[in-house]
Amino acid sequence: MRGRLRPWIRLAALLSVLLGGSIPLVCGFLLPAGVRVRWRRHLFRAWARTLAVVLHIRVELHGAPPRPPFLLVANHLSYVDVIVLASAVPGGVFIAKSEVRSWPFLGPICAGMGTLFVDRSSRSDVPRVLADMETALARGDGVIFFPEGTSSGGATVGPFRAPLLAAAARLERPVHAAALFYRTPAGVASPDLSVCWWGAMEFTSHLWNLLKVPHIEATLDLDETPVVETDRKRLAARLHRAVLVRFRPLVENDLDLVAKSAS
Repeated sequence: MRGRLRPWIRLAALLSVLLGGSIPLVCGFLLPAGVRVRWRRHLFRAWARTLAVVLHIRVELHGAPPRPPFLLVANHLSYVDVIVLASAVPGGVFIAKSEVRSWPFLGPICAGMGTLFVDRSSRSDVPRVLADMETALARGDGVIFFPEGTSSGGATVGPFRAPLLAAAARLERPVHAAALFYRTPAGVASPDLSVCWWGAMEFTSHLWNLLKVPHIEATLDLDETPVVETDRKRLAARLHRAVLVRFRPLVENDLDLVAKSAS
């Protein structure tokens, strides 16, 4: 009975967090600009940590998060990545595909949390996003994004796209790298199916299945030595290597393997 009720209880809690968080977010627009930025940062981290509790996501952190302002890149596996990164790395805003802005309810919340939106189908949009990134850094924010350009099932780390690294290379700005990894309990679908959101997966059904997972073990492995490079393509390649050496494939469920070896 508890297992059948779990997704319904979590869905109600999830909606409560999102709705409840939107109220102080709207109130924050009445604050002076400098105070508003600090308010949004604290609210975003509190929102992410509360969502992690609702979804029973346990985050294991390796390495010290950079202090804002910073640039941070990571491999991309799921929308869950945002919750993990925002809960563990303070002061960051994310870059998301422009379609997210038009999502019902979530779009305005993401915009209110300082998300920068990029039209991935248009190269001409890159200069605008680079300018937005510099503005965010200038006001003291960190900027977090996923250079693969799309999420994956976690078999490997796809090539990193270089355009959004152009300003960092030109200004010789250091860029941090991080690797994400997920585990799920024995008896549950492996994380490449239950946590990762990729390919042709439909969002609503994926979220419903995610709500059924008893708990999720998330690992965030941060490289504490940032990469500095003067060429954006070399910078992308070095960051890709930095993530890849910390990356663990999600081809099998580690907790299932532990259970099998113990039996």
